[in-house]
Amino acid sequence: MDEHLKDRITVGMRVVVPFGKGNRLIQGFVVRIFDNAKYQGELKKIISVIDLAPVLNEECLKMAEWMARDTFSFRISCMQAMLPSAMRAQYQKKLVLLSKDVNGDVKTFFSGENEKDFDEQKIPTKILGQLIKARQQNKVEIRYLVKDRARVKKVNVIKSVLTSAGIERERAALRANADNLKRLLNFLESHSQKMISQLQVEKETGLASGVFQTAEKKGWLVRKKIEQYRDPREHLAVKRTVPKKLTFQQNHAVEAVVKEAKNENATVFLLQGVTGSGKTEVYLQVIANVLMNKKTALMLVPEIALTPQMVERVTSRFGKKVALLHSGLSNGERFDEWRRIEKNEAQVVVGARSAIFAPLKNIGIIIIDEEHETSYKQDNMPRYHARDVAKWRAVYHHCPVLLGSATPSLESRARAQKGVYRWLHMDTRINKQPLPQVTVIDMRQEAHFSNNMIFSKTMIASIQQTLQRNEQIILMLNRRGYSSFMMCRDCGFVLKCPNCDISLTLHMDTHSMKCHYCGHEEPIPHVCPSCNGKRIRYYGTGTQQVEAELQKIFNKARILRMDVDTTRRKGAHTQILNKFGRHEADILLGTQMIAKGLDYPNVTLVGVLNADTALGMADFRASEKTFQLLTQVSGRAGRADKKGEVIIQTYNPDHYAIRLAKEQNYEFFFRKEMSIRHQGVYPPYYYTVQITASSRDEGQAAKKMYQIYGEIKKHLSSKAVILGPTPQAVARINNRYFYQIIVKYKRENEMFAYLDDVLHKSQKDERNGIKIMIDREPLSFV
Repeated sequence: MDEHLKDRITVGMRVVVPFGKGNRLIQGFVVRIFDNAKYQGELKKIISVIDLAPVLNEECLKMAEWMARDTFSFRISCMQAMLPSAMRAQYQKKLVLLSKDVNGDVKTFFSGENEKDFDEQKIPTKILGQLIKARQQNKVEIRYLVKDRARVKKVNVIKSVLTSAGIERERAALRANADNLKRLLNFLESHSQKMISQLQVEKETGLASGVFQTAEKKGWLVRKKIEQYRDPREHLAVKRTVPKKLTFQQNHAVEAVVKEAKNENATVFLLQGVTGSGKTEVYLQVIANVLMNKKTALMLVPEIALTPQMVERVTSRFGKKVALLHSGLSNGERFDEWRRIEKNEAQVVVGARSAIFAPLKNIGIIIIDEEHETSYKQDNMPRYHARDVAKWRAVYHHCPVLLGSATPSLESRARAQKGVYRWLHMDTRINKQPLPQVTVIDMRQEAHFSNNMIFSKTMIASIQQTLQRNEQIILMLNRRGYSSFMMCRDCGFVLKCPNCDISLTLHMDTHSMKCHYCGHEEPIPHVCPSCNGKRIRYYGTGTQQVEAELQKIFNKARILRMDVDTTRRKGAHTQILNKFGRHEADILLGTQMIAKGLDYPNVTLVGVLNADTALGMADFRASEKTFQLLTQVSGRAGRADKKGEVIIQTYNPDHYAIRLAKEQNYEFFFRKEMSIRHQGVYPPYYYTVQITASSRDEGQAAKKMYQIYGEIKKHLSSKAVILGPTPQAVARINNRYFYQIIVKYKRENEMFAYLDDVLHKSQKDERNGIKIMIDREPLSFV
C-alpha cells in the first residue's frame, strides 16, 4: 500500500485492487487491517480508495460473514447486496494500442485513436481474432477501469448581493428594452439576501438561465452549486394523519410488542389478523412508540405494487422521518435515500426485500408485512430470505420482529404453534363487517350453456349490478399477455422460444410473441412455420384479452389494467392505483400484484377469473399459494361500510385449497396441509436444499449433477432423502440446460461442510462453462 493511503484506509471502505495474473482492476472491500502480514508471497498494492468514509459498518461486515455461511454465497456478493445499485462498481474495458506495427483490421478498429472501449460481444469475429493475435504479440493491451456510479445531485442556487439602493441604481442604468433583466431585478428586490434554487426562480419568472449568468457578471448575485437530495415523495399527496382508536385486539398486539421493544428482547411475533382487521394501524402505533424512545424502525412490504398505499400511510403519520427503498425508485433516488438513512436523517425505513439492509442504527422494531410472500426470497446470489436477515439484525440490535399476515406461511404458523414465535391474533374486521360472501363457480358446468369461457354468467351479472350502484370492482387473472400460446390446428405445432423450453406468449399491445423467461421477442406468425398452414389459433387467456372482452361487454365501464407490461415505467404502479383510488376507473384488472394490501372503500366486488393457475404447477407449495392468493384477494372487498362480494371461477371447485379459501378457514387449511406435508416428507417437517448445475452443453450439466449426487450421498445419513438428479421443469432457459437434486433433511452437519467445498470449487467450474447454484430452503423446486 502506498504511504499516502496508509492513514486514509479504514475497515468498511471500498478500494480498487489489481486481481489475478492479468492484474485487472476490480472493486474490493476492506474487511480487516493487519500491521504485520504473515503472508509469504508478494503482496499487491491497493491502487485507489473509492470512499472518503466506510460504506459498510461493523454490523454489515458481521452480517455479510453470517449470510455467506447461511446462504452458501461468496462474502463479496453479500456485501454488494447491502449497497444501493448506484454504489456497485461499473467495470469498463479499454483496448490500448502499444505499437503502430499492426495489420489493417486492427488499424481500422482503432480508427486513428490510441485507445477504444472494448466489448467483445459487439466486435465481428474476424477483427476479434486479429485483436487477440495483436495482444499475444504485445502490440495491444486490455486495461480495466473501475467506475463508481454513485453521483450526488447538485443544483444551482442564487443569492442577491444588491442593497435596495443598488437595485434602484442598476434599474436606472438599464436600457429601456432590457425587460428580462428588469424582471430579475424585481424578483431580487422581493427576495433579498435569500438563497433560492435557480430552477425555482426560472419557473416563477419565466427567465432563461442565460439571464442569471449575465446578472452574475454584472455583480448582482452570486451563484453556486449545492447538494440536493432526489425526493421520491415529492409526487405523493400526503395529508398528516393521527393515531386511530384501537380495538381490544389491536391494543393487545401493540402493548405486547412495545413491552418487548422496551425490554430490548429479540422476540419474534406472528401477528395473524384477518384481512381488514387493522394490522397497518398496529404497525404505525408500534413504530410511533419506538420513535418516542429515540430508536429507529424498519418496515418491509413484499413488492413495489404494495408500496404506494403503505408508503402513503407511513409518510402521512411520520412525515420527513420516512425514507423509501424499493425498485420503483431511480438509482439516484435510492442512493440519496440510503445516504439520508446512513446520516441519521431518516428514522423510519419502508421498502421491499433489499431494504432489510438499510443502514439504520439503534433499531427498535423490524416489521415484515404479508410475511408469507415469496418475493421476500432473493432468487440469485446471495439467496437470502428477508425474514432470516430480519431475525439476525433483531438479535444484533436487541429488538423484536413483527411478522404480519392474514395467511401466514406454514413455517411461521408452525413455529408460532410450537412457541418459537409469539402468536398474536386479530380475528375480526375493524369495521365490524363480516368477511365478504364468496361464491365459487364451476366452470366445467358453465361450458355446457355458455360460449364465453372468460366470464361466467354470474360474474357478468354481478359486474353489471356493481357498475349500476356506482361501486368499484377488482378482477384478478393469473396471466399477463393476450394468450398463453399459439398452436397450428393442422399439424399441432406450438411456437416455442428458441432459447428456452417454453412456449411464446402472444402480446397484442406490441403485436409480438414474447418469452417471459429470457425476453426473446418475434413477430406474430400468420402461417405455420412448420406446415405453412393458416389455421393458427391462440389458447389461454391473458390480461390484454380479458380487457378487450370486458370493454366489449361493458362498453361504458372505465377499465385500468395492472400487470408487468403496464407498470414498467417508473411510477406507473402509483399512477394506476391513485387513479383507481380517485374513482377515475370502475374496474381494476390485474395479475397477482393486485391481490394484496390494497384498501379501497368503494370496492364491493372482487372476481377471480382463473383460480386454478397455481394448482396446475408441479410444486409442493401449490395448494398453499392458491389458498393464500384467494384469501388475500377476497379481502379486498367490503373493507369499509359497504358489504363485499367475491366470485371465484374454477375448474376444481372441490379442491380443498379452493373450498377452504371460500370459507376463509385458515386453521382448517393449516391442519389439512400440514398432514399432507408430513406424509410427503416436506417442509416445515424437513429442511431442504436445492443444488443446480447449468451449462450450454446439456451433457456437461447432467454429468456435473451426477458427480455431485455421487459425492453428497457419502456425507448424508440414512434419514436424509435425495430427489434427482433430474432436469428442471423448464430444462432450458436462455440456451442453458438446468439439472438439479433436492436434499430433504433434519440434521446433517457433514453436508454443510461438503456444500461449502462445492461452492468454492464452483469458481473453477464456472471457467469451464458450468454454473453451480446452492439454494437453502428454496420456495419452489421447479
